[in-house]
Amino acid sequence: MSQNPQQPQARNLLTSYFWSGDAIRSRRVSDIVLSGSVDIPMPPVRLLADWAREISTRMALEAGDVEVMPLARARVRWPEYSQCVQAVSDWTNTLGLQGLLASCDVALMACRGARYHHDGEQYGGAAFCNLFLSEDKGQDVYFPLLDLRIPLSRGTVLIFDTCQPHGVVRRGSVRFDATDFPADQDCTQLFLTWELPIEEPSVTRALNVAFDNDRSTALLVNDEHVRLNGERVSVCHESGAFHSFNTPGVSHE
Repeated sequence: MSQNPQQPQARNLLTSYFWSGDAIRSRRVSDIVLSGSVDIPMPPVRLLADWAREISTRMALEAGDVEVMPLARARVRWPEYSQCVQAVSDWTNTLGLQGLLASCDVALMACRGARYHHDGEQYGGAAFCNLFLSEDKGQDVYFPLLDLRIPLSRGTVLIFDTCQPHGVVRRGSVRFDATDFPADQDCTQLFLTWELPIEEPSVTRALNVAFDNDRSTALLVNDEHVRLNGERVSVCHESGAFHSFNTPGVSHE
């Protein structure tokens, strides 16, 4: 098991506005990505075949899509599932997140690459903890604002702020290109993901999150979103660059 916390400097001020109870709260978006590698067994052949059928016949997974897979059914054919969870739990314990994973929601996900995005319009109150289950397929998770990439292979683990833009791209690339994930090749990544509450003190410390940095704006808004230097923004799916939420042609790299 290895641990590799990476803390590059962000170039811009990103603020998340998220629901905390029945009120919107503001916070700085963390530029810390915690990554490592844990020793987990390859999923059983029968389960891999089941996943392949699900993806090809029921999901029509397109390049760039990230979709939920049926976890309950998978666990029936996955005797090593608890071993995988324990490996991630042991890793998070070394980061000061003792016992947290057991109380958090977990989902099984699939993607064929991932277009650049942030999850701050739905999961602004969380950090993601991801365990990748697939073999090395020459793909990286890339954080464009941080110029940070993490090569993906079986056992790669990540914890990061949901509002930090990210995508899954061809190894070494900085752009998402759908042609890098052709339908006639096995480009699919399977991973488990946990939602860690960002206001949990141990998560706050691990990601060095600062809350209530823009109280005045938080009082005026009524939905979760992300702002760059005070302006609401979304992310270009191909380049990872920011653009104005209302005028997509305006770039903010």
